[in-house]
Amino acid sequence: MESEECISFPVLGEPAPDFTAETTHGPISLSSLKGKWVVLFSHPADFTPVCTTEFLAFAAIHDELAALNVQLLGLSVDSVSSHLGWVHDIKEKMGVQIPFPIIADLNMKVAGKYGMIHPGQSTTAAVRCVFFIDDKGIMRAMIYYPLQNGRYMPEIIRLVKALQTTDKYKVSTPANWQPGDKVVVAPPKTAAEMEKRQSEGYEYKDWYLCYKNI
Repeated sequence: MESEECISFPVLGEPAPDFTAETTHGPISLSSLKGKWVVLFSHPADFTPVCTTEFLAFAAIHDELAALNVQLLGLSVDSVSSHLGWVHDIKEKMGVQIPFPIIADLNMKVAGKYGMIHPGQSTTAAVRCVFFIDDKGIMRAMIYYPLQNGRYMPEIIRLVKALQTTDKYKVSTPANWQPGDKVVVAPPKTAAEMEKRQSEGYEYKDWYLCYKNI
């Protein structure tokens, strides 16, 4: 049963698996965060080099994410005591305060629900996952990275903005989209809509590909 839990994965478009966990900021449940977007990320272990660089980088984007109504949450299969010691060390040695909660997941319950344990990488450490959960508790995007490679923070911010733009304007975002770029209009659903698409004022490439400003 335990191994089955470790290989379960959340599904895009469905409610993100709920959990209640101890963190460096006290107990937190995912359901209590409805109304906010959540970026939940896992790291393999405290007091490790790549993870430390990532925590410095996540701390640097915390305020920008908070301005987008995003709660940032970290996680590893370490204890609260380990997290607190590492956070203290980062502040003391590198002068950076870690402002977001870090989930302690020694029993791997959250890691199991979210498919963070990949035996091909490690059976005792979470790979580097990022989960984007919207303000209604729905899983909207997931990115998985291996143990050895750190994440690119601008992509995390860009994807949050893309998802929020999709929700607000009911549009899609094209490849390499950045905030302020044109967005993609939904393709027509009928022959009649297809015929009039070229005259609707969009930047027209073909009946199925049109852009507009928002």
